[in-house]
Amino acid sequence: MPIITLTSDFGNLDYRASAVKGKILSLNPEVNIIDITHDIQAYNLIQTSYIVRNAYKHFPKGTIHILSVDSFFHKSRKNILYKADGSYFLAADNGLLSLIFFDIKPEAIYEITLNNRFDDVVSFTSTDVFVPAAVHLANGGLPEVIGRKVKSVKQLLFPKPVHNEAEKMIIGEVMYIDNFGNIISNIHKEFFENTGKGYENFTIKFRNLSLSKIFSSHTEVVSNWERETEFHGQSAAIFNDSQLLELTIYKGSKKNGAKTLFGLNVGENIYIEFS
Repeated sequence: MPIITLTSDFGNLDYRASAVKGKILSLNPEVNIIDITHDIQAYNLIQTSYIVRNAYKHFPKGTIHILSVDSFFHKSRKNILYKADGSYFLAADNGLLSLIFFDIKPEAIYEITLNNRFDDVVSFTSTDVFVPAAVHLANGGLPEVIGRKVKSVKQLLFPKPVHNEAEKMIIGEVMYIDNFGNIISNIHKEFFENTGKGYENFTIKFRNLSLSKIFSSHTEVVSNWERETEFHGQSAAIFNDSQLLELTIYKGSKKNGAKTLFGLNVGENIYIEFS
């Protein structure tokens, strides 16, 4: 059974997410539709790239992913079918695909052309362009039938941490805040380890707070305490599943998690000083 996933900034209050599902089923009622999320902040490509990059790898090869973020129709903007890592991704040519696959070379890139002759009647890109293209693929159709090959997509620079050698410091930034209020930075474990070679100590600094240890997982955090309840509400730094530095409050939430208690927002700096 073919799989089509949906990621959007539509939210769940309005009709849009349901309209996309209805259109898919009207074209092929056998498709298995999976929601990744519809709670992306409006037009937030960094947030989208983090979520999709970490989710798509768990789906079977050949899965078709519709990415309806900042996707409203513009005549001057291409809509893209992107084949990478064995799966298909449909998105507006807004830079999102370059953020998701900043380190993975695409197998093929197509500009979707099935609506080119009728672009005056495209009112909703997801149902009028992405869904017909996705169902065509789900039915076993070839990409060449619905698109023409192009060499590249719009490029956006993924925010990278900076190594300030003079100050013996890494300067990173908050990239994403998850549903538990955890703060995810753009500081990768490999970058941290390479930068910290030759130093004995480090201090993670943000706002007026600091931490001096990084755990490998939430499990390791708890194992340092005799009873789990002793650590409830405590702050810690870990390298998460994506090997990115994460600031967390154990068993925190949106109301009492790291986001609330540390007061950090997306885009703010996190510093790691070595000594």
